[in-house]
Amino acid sequence: MRISTGQMFHQTTTSILNRQSDTNRILEQLSTGKKINTAGDDPVAAIGIDNLTQQNALVDQYVKNIDYAKNRLGVTEGKLGSAETLIASMREQLQRGANGSLSQTERQMVAEEMRQSLDELMSIANTKDESGRYLFAGTEVNQLPFAFDANGEIIYSGDSGVRDSVVSSGITIGTNVPGDTAFMNAPNPLGDYGVNYLPSQQGDFTVQKASIFDDNVHVSGTYTFDFVDNAGVIDLQITDPNGATTTVPNFDPTNPVTINGMEVKVEGTPAAGDSFTLEPQETVSILDTLNQALAYLEDPDAVSTPQNKSILAQLLNNIDSGQNQVSTARGIAGNSLKSLESISTNHAEEKVVNSSALSLLEDLDYAEAITEFEKQQLALNAVSSVFGQVGSLSLFNYI
Repeated sequence: MRISTGQMFHQTTTSILNRQSDTNRILEQLSTGKKINTAGDDPVAAIGIDNLTQQNALVDQYVKNIDYAKNRLGVTEGKLGSAETLIASMREQLQRGANGSLSQTERQMVAEEMRQSLDELMSIANTKDESGRYLFAGTEVNQLPFAFDANGEIIYSGDSGVRDSVVSSGITIGTNVPGDTAFMNAPNPLGDYGVNYLPSQQGDFTVQKASIFDDNVHVSGTYTFDFVDNAGVIDLQITDPNGATTTVPNFDPTNPVTINGMEVKVEGTPAAGDSFTLEPQETVSILDTLNQALAYLEDPDAVSTPQNKSILAQLLNNIDSGQNQVSTARGIAGNSLKSLESISTNHAEEKVVNSSALSLLEDLDYAEAITEFEKQQLALNAVSSVFGQVGSLSLFNYI
């Protein structure tokens, strides 16, 4: 078989180029520390590497979201804890100021102390996060959530929105507690109606319950309860929102009264001529309640009249309900933090598994690579040497 000079030159050149390519590939592996640098190195393994890399990138984003949520919820939980402590302190201040043995000056001093506490509580409710956005404003993060209106009442300008953060595949967790959830919508301790005690009150009594048990027959609106003398006994006359009057003869405070699908429980000893009204009110605001308590202490006639004694009892009940509401909101933040810790642990474990699998697919065995590199270098040198010798052969060397 005859081999032409051109054919020999082409085969030898191709062999050298292949050896150089193999050598360069190993050099690239040694420089990157990875045995697969392009999809052409191993198409199947490259697909697996790409999938694992994307999964790790997604986990990293979840972890960033979790860190952001943990920071916000941590601040929220801490602020609500401070609010709980402050509310408990203000309840004690109210009870201390309502002591009938205090002078008006002493009561005013307690009221000033309570005003400072209320200002501090308002400051907590209007807390901003590290970005300057209001923490308890729902989704209205640039709107001051709590403020006094022209009538001196506290209004909420935020909303009930919860800002969710995606912390895992198919899992979102709220990163905030809206202000109305924390400070505004505490359950009314009486039930569905709020009570208004009148200045003419002479008896010692309080309304303990005013809740609807039958919505089908209930008539919503203002109800007036009048205690009237009837030959030495007290009858109760109830006027409903339609003006209809119902009389309960020989009123017994131990028995609840039912009217239009609503049950009302009065405790104590009302006197003839006493009266009170009920108006629909499903929730109470701890901020409004404490503001009313402050006005109560600043009243010169505080605790000196039967009306104010009844008002004090209602204020204390509303404060307890509001404090429980703040505690519940704090629990929401705490439970979310607990969930985030668990999810974060799962992500850390997932990252370890993914990284381990990724290492098996792409990490280079340096000892094996160096041995292969030396083999390729030896083969390249051998081919180059043979090519040099064959290329210099001539017929004249044998003549």
